[in-house]
Amino acid sequence: MKGTDLLAWKKRLIMGVFKYKYVLLVILVGVVLLLLPPLWGEKGEAEESASQTTKQDDAFSTAELEDRLEQILSQIQGVGETQVVLTLKSGPQDILAQDVDTSMDDRGTQSELSSVILSQGSGREDAIVVQQLSPQYQGALVVCSGGDDPEVRLRLVEAVSALTGLGADKISVCKGK
Repeated sequence: MKGTDLLAWKKRLIMGVFKYKYVLLVILVGVVLLLLPPLWGEKGEAEESASQTTKQDDAFSTAELEDRLEQILSQIQGVGETQVVLTLKSGPQDILAQDVDTSMDDRGTQSELSSVILSQGSGREDAIVVQQLSPQYQGALVVCSGGDDPEVRLRLVEAVSALTGLGADKISVCKGK
């Protein structure tokens, strides 16, 4: 009896699948479409975060700036091969947009600051950057083969000062090997 019930049940299941095959196909396509956007969203977010990291790296890198300074300073007559080391007082900073919520009660006025967040869908939120501050340098060291010549030293100090905003007292020029 159990074998015939099982056979009958299988037969009804197969008949039901054939009878409702288009409905089942539409449901299956709907489930697949519902699963695809999160997969695309994850990939897009990963690519987007990688591009943001690249943008931040492009925006400022001490090592890249040191390399560029070495290349440029070595082009000055009498300088020769150079090495540059920069120290930072503070790195680059972003100033975020802020919303002020002010309320008045019996005790007086109270203000509450909060950063403005922009929602971009898919659960992704970004703070709104109002201003980007450049890094502040603490000092610079330039080592070059022509560092013993006072005229070369002066030109190097002026060039580094112009590019970094450091005063002459914060820039050291030394003769290299």
